[in-house]
Amino acid sequence: MALEVMPDHVHVFVKPHPNNSPSYMANQFKGFTSHHLRGEFGHLRFQLPTLWSRSYFVAMVGAVSAETVRRYLDTQDERPSKGSGRA
Repeated sequence: MALEVMPDHVHVFVKPHPNNSPSYMANQFKGFTSHHLRGEFGHLRFQLPTLWSRSYFVAMVGAVSAETVRRYLDTQDERPSKGSGRA
């Protein structure tokens, strides 16, 4: 597993069990993190109606090695983001 937290989204790289659909994995991740974050930071319960949007994006990496994906995630903050105005 690899995880990169961005200002308004996260990148998660996992190798799920074949019986788990992408929607199941996204819902489990969002539910788990929401539960734990609201438990640790109680003020979030009152400031935000929800921590996550209903949407998510899933992509398959195919023939790319796990190390390549991890390196991509690890260097995400070094690259300009779309719409940031940085070249």
